[in-house]
Amino acid sequence: MFNNMFSWFGGGSKQKDAPRKAIVNLRTQIDLLAKKEKYLETQIEQQEGIARKNVTTNKTAARAALKRKKTYETEVEKIQGQMASLETQLNALENANLNSETMKAMHEGAKAMKQIHGNMNIDKVDSTMDEIRDQVALNEEIRDAISRPLGQEVDEDELNEDLAELEQEALDAKMVNAGPAPSGKLPTANEPAIQQPAAAEQEEDDDEAELQKLQKEMAL
Repeated sequence: MFNNMFSWFGGGSKQKDAPRKAIVNLRTQIDLLAKKEKYLETQIEQQEGIARKNVTTNKTAARAALKRKKTYETEVEKIQGQMASLETQLNALENANLNSETMKAMHEGAKAMKQIHGNMNIDKVDSTMDEIRDQVALNEEIRDAISRPLGQEVDEDELNEDLAELEQEALDAKMVNAGPAPSGKLPTANEPAIQQPAAAEQEEDDDEAELQKLQKEMAL
């Protein structure tokens, strides 16, 4: 069925024009019959008028007019039947031609898609997508590289060692300024606390000053 239809699509100009020509002929014939129908209806009205005019004065003429009227009415019925058949055929032919044109358009679309996909397959698509992903990843690496500031990079391990030495030096200096560490023995409640050297010397100076003051008072 489809092969015959596609062969129709690829046929000569006569095959392509045949449906259109048939549709035009049907419409022309319907128009012709419509004009004939209109003419007969006019004749029917005239014959009815003649019959009414002579129905009392000339019955023979009135009878003849009615007879012609019946003949015209019969012709009108036949014409109407023919028009109905032609219109049915015209409608079917137009639908068939529309279906044919639709199938032709669909066939051309399928042919175009086949041509587009002719050099494509799923393996090529997957390969292309992998290449795209690789290029995207490479682009990100390049962007990260050019975003880093220029200059010599610092060795983090060496930097941490230098920082540790500075911290140790600061700690040693603090311990030197603090003086010798106190004895680990804490004074008890009955034992006076051991005074620091600087505090003991100050206390001795105060005692000496107090003794000298007392000697002066006694001398007086």
